[in-house]
Amino acid sequence: MSGSAPTGGWRALGRSHPRIVVLLSALIACLVVGDATFGVYLFRYRREAARLRAGMSDTERQRADMIESTEQSRLSVTFELIRRQASGDRDLHLSVAMDSGTMLLERDRARLREMPVEVGAERLVGAPAGGVQVIRPRGARTVERVLGARDRWEIPAWVFADRGLPVPADRRLSGVLGRNALVLSGGTVIYALPDSGILADSGYVLPGAVRVARADLRAIVPIISPGLTVYFYE
Repeated sequence: MSGSAPTGGWRALGRSHPRIVVLLSALIACLVVGDATFGVYLFRYRREAARLRAGMSDTERQRADMIESTEQSRLSVTFELIRRQASGDRDLHLSVAMDSGTMLLERDRARLREMPVEVGAERLVGAPAGGVQVIRPRGARTVERVLGARDRWEIPAWVFADRGLPVPADRRLSGVLGRNALVLSGGTVIYALPDSGILADSGYVLPGAVRVARADLRAIVPIISPGLTVYFYE
């Protein structure tokens, strides 16, 4: 999108189609955010769009659908660029294809290991007014910590709310992410099912996180070090 609409034209559009202007504003916000906040704006845009559609006329819905179609095209291009960046990275790295539930360990275009993963869903935890929006990671992250069974990790308070449990005074616990885990920039974690604790539930995957089989994580951890890049795309 280049240039901008004349002020008078934009105001006229706002008076005649205020809901469309809201959707366009959300779309523009999605275009200018960086990698770290990309998913947050998309989540809010979709939620707001769903709320507004309920009160739209048929004509307004058609126009909104056209805007959404354009946004989906941009998302597809963005994810394809991330995928190509990952495939061209000659250093050791991880790639997580969230649409297929696959994580790859690669180096210099060679696939060293392919692992099935589960990616926690995006959702709002808590009441809409004061809840926490948990999103899936997108783009490139880096490994900040490689955890073992005795290393502590501070469980976010919203996890206890999501599990219907009271928040303890001390949320820094050891082994809560299993015997091995990776903590990435932005707070994303890659972990395996732990033996005990709040996440020791095979039917529950931490929202916004990646859960991998114990054997796979145990196999790759020895060659993972802080600074390694992890790519996320759909």
